[in-house]
Amino acid sequence: MQLPEQPVAGQPDPTIRRNADQLVAAVDEALLAGRVTSYRDTTPLPAVGPTPPVQQPGPPPMSQWAIDASGVLKAVSVASLPIGGALWIVGQIEPWALGIIFGSPAVAALAVARLVAKVKDANQTAQPLVQHFHGTVHHDERTVTSTTRGVIANTRNQLPK
Repeated sequence: MQLPEQPVAGQPDPTIRRNADQLVAAVDEALLAGRVTSYRDTTPLPAVGPTPPVQQPGPPPMSQWAIDASGVLKAVSVASLPIGGALWIVGQIEPWALGIIFGSPAVAALAVARLVAKVKDANQTAQPLVQHFHGTVHHDERTVTSTTRGVIANTRNQLPK
């Protein structure tokens, strides 16, 4: 029994070279004979190792700039969906209906804000202002007036008369 040739490190596998030589000879013979030139190599490929490929952890092998750019592109594409939907709706609806749709939330918000302000004012009773001072107290009653003309501002502190 003859053992198969073992590949030598740094040199191609001799069985692959022999198969390639057979393939070239078969193609040359077919071309000379005028036959069909298709050929299927049925010899099994040599196994590299018994371990199957495994998904590697971490981001795919690309630069940090490409990873950042892909994240930005995803965010922009997701953000463009509501804008596109809104533009499509604007093109499909009558202008008066669009005004009602966009105006009614603002009117409702203003009405609720006024109602809350009135309820808040009604619930507040005037509380007396009581201040207790201990020690020396200096009470300053100056008034501040400010006039602005263009870029220049003039501020005067006036003492009471």
